[in-house]
Amino acid sequence: MDVAITGASGLIGRALVTALGRAGHRPIRLVRTPATGTDEIAWDPAKGTIDADSLDGVDAVVHLAGAGIGDHRWTTAYKATVLNSRVQGTDLIARTLAGMRRPAKVLLSGSAVGWYGPRGDEELTEESTAGTGFLADVCAAWEGATKPAEDAGIRVAHLRTGVVLSRDGGALRKQLPLFKWGLGGRMGSGLQWQSWIAVADEVGAIVHLLQHDLAGAVNLTAPNPVTNLGFTKALATVLHRPVFLPIPSIGPKLLLGGELAQALLFTGQRVLPSRLQASGFAFRYPSLEAALHAELDRAAP
Repeated sequence: MDVAITGASGLIGRALVTALGRAGHRPIRLVRTPATGTDEIAWDPAKGTIDADSLDGVDAVVHLAGAGIGDHRWTTAYKATVLNSRVQGTDLIARTLAGMRRPAKVLLSGSAVGWYGPRGDEELTEESTAGTGFLADVCAAWEGATKPAEDAGIRVAHLRTGVVLSRDGGALRKQLPLFKWGLGGRMGSGLQWQSWIAVADEVGAIVHLLQHDLAGAVNLTAPNPVTNLGFTKALATVLHRPVFLPIPSIGPKLLLGGELAQALLFTGQRVLPSRLQASGFAFRYPSLEAALHAELDRAAP
Protein backbone atom coordinates (compact mmCIF):
# COMPACT_ATOMS: atom_id res chain seq x y z
CA MET A 1 0.00 0.00 0.00
CA ASP A 2 1.30 3.48 -0.91
CA VAL A 3 0.55 5.80 2.03
CA ALA A 4 1.15 9.56 1.80
CA ILE A 5 1.81 11.19 5.19
CA THR A 6 1.77 14.83 6.24
CA GLY A 7 3.53 15.65 9.49
CA ALA A 8 5.93 12.79 8.79
CA SER A 9 8.73 14.52 10.71
CA GLY A 10 6.63 14.79 13.87
CA LEU A 11 6.48 12.41 16.83
CA ILE A 12 3.67 10.23 15.45
CA GLY A 13 4.69 10.65 11.82
CA ARG A 14 8.25 9.38 12.36
CA ALA A 15 7.01 6.28 14.15
CA LEU A 16 4.34 5.69 11.49
CA VAL A 17 6.84 5.90 8.62
CA THR A 18 8.98 3.27 10.34
CA ALA A 19 6.04 0.98 11.10
CA LEU A 20 4.63 1.15 7.56
CA GLY A 21 8.02 0.37 6.06
CA ARG A 22 8.50 -2.64 8.32
CA ALA A 23 5.02 -3.90 7.38
CA GLY A 24 5.87 -3.84 3.68
CA HIS A 25 4.00 -0.64 2.77
CA ARG A 26 5.54 2.38 1.03
CA PRO A 27 5.36 5.56 3.10
CA ILE A 28 5.53 8.77 1.08
CA ARG A 29 6.31 11.98 2.98
CA LEU A 30 4.66 15.28 2.11
CA VAL A 31 7.42 17.85 2.58
CA ARG A 32 7.55 21.64 2.48
CA THR A 33 10.82 21.66 0.56
CA PRO A 34 11.42 20.46 -3.00
CA ALA A 35 10.91 16.69 -3.21
CA THR A 36 14.18 14.78 -3.52
CA GLY A 37 12.85 11.38 -4.61
CA THR A 38 9.80 9.22 -5.25
CA ASP A 39 9.19 8.87 -1.52
CA GLU A 40 8.51 12.62 -1.15
CA ILE A 41 5.77 14.93 -2.43
CA ALA A 42 6.09 18.71 -2.20
CA TRP A 43 3.33 20.80 -0.67
CA ASP A 44 2.90 24.17 1.03
CA PRO A 45 -0.41 24.44 2.88
CA ALA A 46 0.11 28.11 3.72
CA LYS A 47 0.37 28.93 0.01
CA GLY A 48 -2.27 26.38 -0.96
CA THR A 49 0.06 24.43 -3.27
CA ILE A 50 0.59 20.69 -3.62
CA ASP A 51 2.09 18.37 -6.24
CA ALA A 52 -1.23 16.74 -7.12
CA ASP A 53 0.24 14.68 -9.96
CA SER A 54 2.53 12.86 -7.53
CA LEU A 55 -0.31 12.34 -5.06
CA ASP A 56 -2.60 10.89 -7.72
CA GLY A 57 -2.90 7.12 -7.38
CA VAL A 58 -1.71 6.69 -3.79
CA ASP A 59 -3.81 4.22 -1.80
CA ALA A 60 -4.24 6.28 1.37
CA VAL A 61 -3.38 9.60 3.01
CA VAL A 62 -2.63 10.06 6.70
CA HIS A 63 -2.82 13.76 7.53
CA LEU A 64 -1.05 14.64 10.80
CA ALA A 65 0.41 18.10 10.15
CA GLY A 66 -0.35 21.06 12.41
CA ALA A 67 1.37 23.60 14.67
CA GLY A 68 2.10 22.34 18.18
CA ILE A 69 -0.71 23.08 20.64
CA GLY A 70 1.62 23.60 23.58
CA ASP A 71 4.68 24.96 21.81
CA HIS A 72 4.00 28.65 22.58
CA ARG A 73 1.85 30.84 24.79
CA TRP A 74 -1.64 31.23 23.41
CA THR A 75 -1.44 34.76 22.10
CA THR A 76 -4.11 35.81 19.65
CA ALA A 77 -1.59 35.39 16.84
CA TYR A 78 -0.48 31.92 17.89
CA LYS A 79 -4.04 30.71 18.36
CA ALA A 80 -4.67 31.77 14.77
CA THR A 81 -1.56 29.81 13.73
CA VAL A 82 -2.82 26.68 15.52
CA LEU A 83 -6.21 26.94 13.83
CA ASN A 84 -5.01 27.88 10.35
CA SER A 85 -2.26 25.24 10.26
CA ARG A 86 -4.93 22.58 10.69
CA VAL A 87 -7.80 23.93 8.64
CA GLN A 88 -5.75 25.17 5.65
CA GLY A 89 -3.76 21.96 5.33
CA THR A 90 -6.79 19.71 5.76
CA ASP A 91 -8.84 21.70 3.26
CA LEU A 92 -6.00 21.56 0.72
CA ILE A 93 -5.63 17.80 1.11
CA ALA A 94 -9.40 17.18 0.98
CA ARG A 95 -10.03 19.39 -2.06
CA THR A 96 -7.04 17.96 -3.91
CA LEU A 97 -8.15 14.37 -3.32
CA ALA A 98 -11.72 15.21 -4.30
CA GLY A 99 -10.59 16.52 -7.68
CA MET A 100 -8.36 13.61 -8.64
CA ARG A 101 -8.87 11.05 -11.35
CA ARG A 102 -7.46 8.33 -9.05
CA PRO A 103 -7.95 9.61 -5.50
CA ALA A 104 -6.87 7.77 -2.38
CA LYS A 105 -9.51 5.43 -1.07
CA VAL A 106 -9.08 6.59 2.52
CA LEU A 107 -8.08 9.76 4.35
CA LEU A 108 -7.15 9.45 8.01
CA SER A 109 -7.14 13.01 9.28
CA GLY A 110 -5.78 14.19 12.61
CA SER A 111 -7.96 15.49 15.41
CA ALA A 112 -7.78 15.39 19.20
CA VAL A 113 -9.75 14.57 22.33
CA GLY A 114 -9.95 18.33 22.86
CA TRP A 115 -13.04 18.07 20.61
CA TYR A 116 -14.98 17.04 23.73
CA GLY A 117 -13.90 20.06 25.80
CA PRO A 118 -13.34 19.87 29.59
CA ARG A 119 -15.95 17.39 30.89
CA GLY A 120 -14.99 16.39 34.44
CA ASP A 121 -15.65 12.72 35.24
CA GLU A 122 -18.01 12.07 32.31
CA GLU A 123 -17.06 9.00 30.25
CA LEU A 124 -16.81 10.08 26.61
CA THR A 125 -17.21 7.98 23.48
CA GLU A 126 -17.57 8.93 19.85
CA GLU A 127 -21.30 9.28 20.50
CA SER A 128 -20.76 12.07 23.04
CA THR A 129 -21.64 15.65 22.20
CA ALA A 130 -19.13 18.29 21.19
CA GLY A 131 -17.49 20.42 23.86
CA THR A 132 -16.73 24.11 24.12
CA GLY A 133 -13.58 26.18 24.30
CA PHE A 134 -10.69 26.98 22.00
CA LEU A 135 -9.47 23.41 21.51
CA ALA A 136 -12.99 22.12 20.89
CA ASP A 137 -13.54 24.84 18.29
CA VAL A 138 -10.22 24.06 16.59
CA CYS A 139 -11.02 20.34 16.42
CA ALA A 140 -14.51 21.01 15.03
CA ALA A 141 -13.11 23.22 12.26
CA TRP A 142 -10.28 20.74 11.63
CA GLU A 143 -12.68 17.84 11.18
CA GLY A 144 -15.08 19.94 9.13
CA ALA A 145 -12.37 20.77 6.61
CA THR A 146 -12.38 17.16 5.34
CA LYS A 147 -15.87 17.61 3.84
CA PRO A 148 -14.77 17.88 0.18
CA ALA A 149 -13.15 14.43 0.44
CA GLU A 150 -16.19 12.95 2.17
CA ASP A 151 -18.50 14.44 -0.48
CA ALA A 152 -16.33 12.81 -3.16
CA GLY A 153 -16.94 9.38 -1.63
CA ILE A 154 -13.56 8.98 0.05
CA ARG A 155 -13.61 7.17 3.40
CA VAL A 156 -12.58 9.73 6.01
CA ALA A 157 -11.77 8.93 9.64
CA HIS A 158 -10.98 11.59 12.24
CA LEU A 159 -8.20 10.52 14.61
CA ARG A 160 -9.27 11.97 17.98
CA THR A 161 -5.95 11.39 19.68
CA GLY A 162 -5.14 11.70 23.37
CA VAL A 163 -1.76 12.32 25.01
CA VAL A 164 0.76 10.20 23.08
CA LEU A 165 3.37 8.66 25.38
CA SER A 166 6.88 8.61 23.98
CA ARG A 167 10.22 9.38 25.56
CA ASP A 168 11.22 10.92 22.21
CA GLY A 169 8.81 13.85 22.39
CA GLY A 170 5.52 15.25 23.55
CA ALA A 171 4.37 15.64 27.13
CA LEU A 172 6.27 12.65 28.56
CA ARG A 173 9.63 13.90 27.35
CA LYS A 174 8.97 17.27 29.00
CA GLN A 175 8.00 15.61 32.29
CA LEU A 176 10.84 13.13 32.57
CA PRO A 177 13.61 15.44 33.87
CA LEU A 178 11.55 16.67 36.84
CA PHE A 179 10.38 13.17 37.73
CA LYS A 180 13.88 11.72 37.42
CA TRP A 181 15.07 14.38 39.87
CA GLY A 182 12.30 13.40 42.26
CA LEU A 183 10.47 16.70 41.73
CA GLY A 184 7.40 15.44 39.89
CA GLY A 185 4.01 16.18 41.41
CA ARG A 186 0.35 16.27 40.53
CA MET A 187 -1.08 19.35 38.85
CA GLY A 188 -3.43 21.16 41.21
CA SER A 189 -6.01 18.75 42.63
CA GLY A 190 -4.83 15.95 40.34
CA LEU A 191 -8.45 14.93 39.76
CA GLN A 192 -8.50 16.00 36.09
CA TRP A 193 -8.55 13.09 33.66
CA GLN A 194 -5.77 12.27 31.19
CA SER A 195 -6.64 10.21 28.15
CA TRP A 196 -3.35 8.76 27.00
CA ILE A 197 -2.07 6.25 24.42
CA ALA A 198 1.30 4.57 23.94
CA VAL A 199 2.98 5.68 20.72
CA ALA A 200 3.15 2.04 19.60
CA ASP A 201 -0.63 1.76 19.95
CA GLU A 202 -1.20 5.12 18.27
CA VAL A 203 0.71 3.92 15.23
CA GLY A 204 -0.83 0.46 15.41
CA ALA A 205 -4.30 2.00 15.46
CA ILE A 206 -3.55 4.12 12.40
CA VAL A 207 -2.33 1.08 10.46
CA HIS A 208 -5.44 -0.80 11.64
CA LEU A 209 -7.70 1.98 10.37
CA LEU A 210 -6.02 1.96 6.99
CA GLN A 211 -7.22 -1.61 6.59
CA HIS A 212 -10.61 -1.55 8.33
CA ASP A 213 -13.75 0.15 7.07
CA LEU A 214 -14.28 2.79 9.75
CA ALA A 215 -15.32 6.35 8.92
CA GLY A 216 -16.09 9.35 11.09
CA ALA A 217 -14.72 9.98 14.56
CA VAL A 218 -12.45 7.35 16.12
CA ASN A 219 -10.97 7.90 19.59
CA LEU A 220 -7.28 7.01 19.68
CA THR A 221 -6.82 6.61 23.41
CA ALA A 222 -6.00 3.67 25.66
CA PRO A 223 -9.01 1.96 27.27
CA ASN A 224 -7.90 2.96 30.77
CA PRO A 225 -7.67 6.75 31.19
CA VAL A 226 -6.26 7.95 34.50
CA THR A 227 -6.45 11.06 36.61
CA ASN A 228 -3.44 13.35 36.72
CA LEU A 229 -2.77 12.04 40.23
CA GLY A 230 -2.84 8.47 38.91
CA PHE A 231 -0.47 9.38 36.10
CA THR A 232 1.89 11.11 38.53
CA LYS A 233 2.03 8.09 40.84
CA ALA A 234 2.52 5.66 37.95
CA LEU A 235 5.39 7.61 36.40
CA ALA A 236 7.09 8.06 39.77
CA THR A 237 6.74 4.33 40.48
CA VAL A 238 8.21 3.29 37.13
CA LEU A 239 11.15 5.66 37.67
CA HIS A 240 11.55 4.58 41.33
CA ARG A 241 11.27 8.17 42.49
CA PRO A 242 9.16 9.84 45.16
CA VAL A 243 6.16 12.00 44.36
CA PHE A 244 6.84 15.65 45.15
CA LEU A 245 4.42 18.21 46.50
CA PRO A 246 1.43 19.23 44.36
CA ILE A 247 2.21 21.85 41.74
CA PRO A 248 -0.14 24.81 42.28
CA SER A 249 -1.77 26.29 39.22
CA ILE A 250 -0.16 29.70 39.62
CA GLY A 251 3.29 28.58 38.40
CA PRO A 252 2.30 26.94 35.11
CA LYS A 253 -0.22 29.71 34.43
CA LEU A 254 2.48 32.34 34.82
CA LEU A 255 4.88 30.34 32.66
CA LEU A 256 2.50 29.21 29.92
CA GLY A 257 -0.36 31.66 30.19
CA GLY A 258 -3.61 31.01 31.99
CA GLU A 259 -5.71 29.74 29.07
CA LEU A 260 -3.09 27.27 27.80
CA ALA A 261 -2.25 25.92 31.25
CA GLN A 262 -5.91 25.52 32.18
CA ALA A 263 -6.73 23.69 28.94
CA LEU A 264 -3.75 21.32 28.88
CA LEU A 265 -2.84 20.80 32.52
CA PHE A 266 -5.75 21.51 34.85
CA THR A 267 -8.74 20.16 32.92
CA GLY A 268 -9.12 17.06 30.81
CA GLN A 269 -11.33 14.41 29.28
CA ARG A 270 -12.14 10.82 30.23
CA VAL A 271 -12.21 9.35 26.72
CA LEU A 272 -12.82 5.71 25.77
CA PRO A 273 -11.83 4.08 22.43
CA SER A 274 -15.22 2.46 21.85
CA ARG A 275 -15.22 2.26 18.04
CA LEU A 276 -11.58 1.21 17.83
CA GLN A 277 -12.11 -1.70 20.21
CA ALA A 278 -15.38 -2.70 18.54
CA SER A 279 -13.50 -2.97 15.23
CA GLY A 280 -11.19 -5.60 16.73
CA PHE A 281 -8.12 -3.53 17.55
CA ALA A 282 -6.07 -5.08 20.36
CA PHE A 283 -3.99 -2.69 22.46
CA ARG A 284 -0.43 -3.75 23.19
CA TYR A 285 -0.35 -1.48 26.22
CA PRO A 286 -3.80 -1.02 27.75
CA SER A 287 -2.41 -0.19 31.21
CA LEU A 288 -0.41 2.94 31.98
CA GLU A 289 2.43 1.33 33.92
CA ALA A 290 2.98 -1.26 31.17
CA ALA A 291 3.07 1.52 28.58
CA LEU A 292 5.54 3.57 30.61
CA HIS A 293 7.79 0.58 31.22
CA ALA A 294 7.76 -0.35 27.54
CA GLU A 295 8.66 3.18 26.50
CA LEU A 296 11.24 4.01 29.14
CA ASP A 297 12.95 0.60 29.19
CA ARG A 298 13.36 0.19 25.42
CA ALA A 299 16.83 0.40 23.92
CA ALA A 300 17.79 3.69 22.33
CA PRO A 301 17.46 3.68 18.51
